[in-house]
Amino acid sequence: MSDHANETAAGLARIEGYLMGQAALREAREQGEAFARALTWLGSAEQEEISRRFAEHHLALHKKMLAATVARAEELRAEYAHRYVSLRRRTTGLALAAFALCTSALLLLSRL
Repeated sequence: MSDHANETAAGLARIEGYLMGQAALREAREQGEAFARALTWLGSAEQEEISRRFAEHHLALHKKMLAATVARAEELRAEYAHRYVSLRRRTTGLALAAFALCTSALLLLSRL
């Protein structure tokens, strides 16, 4: 890929990350407000405090789950990379063995 294509992809990834972050923030605030509204016996200042704390907790949980997902994706990437290398070695070995067998058979047949 060219430098321009890499820069474009990186820029799009940053924009996507920003938009996802804003969506998570909006969701956390909405969930916090909905939770606090259900506590009708609280005053407005108390509801705002509960809403804010709920949103903070929601965001922290979201970040924790996202970090766990990223860690698991990295584990899977490493595992599949290892499997790919192993499979490639076996395939190459089998191809060389088949080539050697065919070469030996041709040499034997050419002597007849």
